[in-house]
Amino acid sequence: MADMKSIADVLKKFDPVEDKYVSREFQTFGIYLSEKLQDPRRKALYIKMAKELPRPVLEQALRFVVDSKARSKGALFMWKLKEMGIFKKYGFTTRGATKKK
Repeated sequence: MADMKSIADVLKKFDPVEDKYVSREFQTFGIYLSEKLQDPRRKALYIKMAKELPRPVLEQALRFVVDSKARSKGALFMWKLKEMGIFKKYGFTTRGATKKK
């Protein structure tokens, strides 16, 4: 996975002047996800996922997708997370607030 960046690499590339609306690391990771999945329209969703879901899980699903030749990498990413049972396990929902257990 020479294509995967560590958090340190992402933070080194962070420019506070250019990225003035991005103030948290999870926002940077969410934007990184949207770029790698070639899905900039759903940037807010990926930022929410980066905030509320464990990073190793997101990285595992991303590795699965990056290695594929799928036309819709965003859809494949969401399918992989669903297959892993992540949404139910962490009570993540794309509609409104997250469910509390």
